[in-house]
Amino acid sequence: QVQLVESGGGLVQAGGSLRLSCTASERTFSRNGMAWFRQGPGKEREFVATISGSGDRTRYADSVKGRFTISRDNVENTEYLQMMSLKPEDMAVYYCAASSTYYCSAYGCSDQSQYLYWGQGTQVTVSS
Repeated sequence: QVQLVESGGGLVQAGGSLRLSCTASERTFSRNGMAWFRQGPGKEREFVATISGSGDRTRYADSVKGRFTISRDNVENTEYLQMMSLKPEDMAVYYCAASSTYYCSAYGCSDQSQYLYWGQGTQVTVSS
């Protein structure tokens, strides 16, 4: 089992940057595929980015491609989401997630149904 704790959300002006962190409770985090999802006001939760267990493969939603970077430090059991050039439409609660499947470990997954472990969410607010 993996427990995830998120931090780094806050208020930022449009065009600014934030870095979100997600720290896992156990060293076995290094085996898990990871992802970030977000849910804006009145919207369904949507995929943002995913990363394989080793960090060698990443994928992004088209809406954030070129602006967001997902990474991980398996020594510190931490996943990051570096967000740049933030837009008002990026305002949402951001959730990190970890999957226990082999496929997600090897390649990362964008389907939220593949994720068993979730962080508590951190609010990102973007002012224009």
